[in-house]
Amino acid sequence: MTIKQFEYKPLSHFSYAILCGNKITLVDPERDPAQYYKFAEEHNATIVAVFETHPHADFVSSHLQIHKETGAILYASKLVGADYTHKTFDDGDVVKIGNITFTALNTPGHSPDGITIVATEDENTALFTGDTLFIGDVGRPDLREKAGNTKAKRLDLAKSMFKTITHVFNSLPNDAIVYPAHGAGSLCGKNMSSEGSSTLGEQRETNWAFNTHTESAFVDHLLDSQPFIPHYFGYNVDINKNGAANLKGSIADIPLKLKDEHLNGDDLVIDTRDEQYFKKGHKRNSFNIMALEENHKFETWLGSIVKPEEEFSMVAKDYSHAEELLSRVAKIGYESQVKQIYTLGEQSWIKSSVLDLKKFKENLEAYTIIDIRNQSETEAGKFFDKALTIPLHELRERIAEIPRDKSIVVHCAGGYRSAAGSSIVAHHIKEVPVYDLGEAVNEFK
Repeated sequence: MTIKQFEYKPLSHFSYAILCGNKITLVDPERDPAQYYKFAEEHNATIVAVFETHPHADFVSSHLQIHKETGAILYASKLVGADYTHKTFDDGDVVKIGNITFTALNTPGHSPDGITIVATEDENTALFTGDTLFIGDVGRPDLREKAGNTKAKRLDLAKSMFKTITHVFNSLPNDAIVYPAHGAGSLCGKNMSSEGSSTLGEQRETNWAFNTHTESAFVDHLLDSQPFIPHYFGYNVDINKNGAANLKGSIADIPLKLKDEHLNGDDLVIDTRDEQYFKKGHKRNSFNIMALEENHKFETWLGSIVKPEEEFSMVAKDYSHAEELLSRVAKIGYESQVKQIYTLGEQSWIKSSVLDLKKFKENLEAYTIIDIRNQSETEAGKFFDKALTIPLHELRERIAEIPRDKSIVVHCAGGYRSAAGSSIVAHHIKEVPVYDLGEAVNEFK
């Protein structure tokens, strides 16, 4: 069998195409199916099946669209209670596609309905582990308390994960290749490797989960210091359980307005341009969440700052960027919330306050400093002793905690998040200047 791994870097997501002869099976596809169709065309093959390891929380899957466009059979655990046409795939179920035998293992722990897909051909075994087993870690067990309509307690799932790791994988060979749904940078775990695959034998030797021998120690470690849960995670679980709408159709009617000079109402605006252009001029009610590069975690921060079903307009750099933005917004199912997308003309819009860095260094006491890094980062050490710590994803809800008696300086770890954070604070607080420390934070580490 030939296995093609696809990576969507902004969400650290891995999806897979398994080619056998002229048939292709997909595992955990992302929202845009175009790359899978291209792969099929290149190999003169047909997509015949799609396996969903569980209803994902951090991205929207295209499984239903692929089914409608190719006729591929969809497989998911009966525990999902999926609302789309599918065949159930659980312990003991076997599907033969070409020369490859696909076997289901129920592997709860990250979610109550997670499965691992075991693909075998001759002496070769591949494990598509979804969010159960990552390279160097296992999936977090705390999402289903808040994510989606199907609830499960974190303690119960952590105990399930212990049983999965210590029992379910026991019968599988050391040379089986592990293919997870995520790598480093995903919020579905906390200590994942950046590697896209490993052997099960290597994981048995190096992954903490295989080397923690008591349930209590395992559960304590797994529950400790998990990252925050973005607003959109539960929303995506439910979309994936139902099956998402066709991508092109869902973004086709979003108005695109080039060099629009007139939109300055009360809409929330997500301005995705580079911070330097945002600071030179932007619409009111604007948050600066940059979306210009792969390493800009735009989807994660959009879904952490803006809540599901909260409407907003968007500012793009130019026309081609606007088209790209619509695709990125749709990765987390937020396209239905976009009222319009537009580029800004050369006008004197609102300008951001510019920090006098020398003055700031000479008198830190004259400023209220807001540290918007995540809790795990601030616990590891502060850059400013008297900084008020409010993580970026909580900033809108906790804005009332910020004093208004001094100028405000917002910082993160490197500058990307502080562009968003300072724009949020400036939107809500008009009494005093609000500054973005930006990359200058490196001078204070």
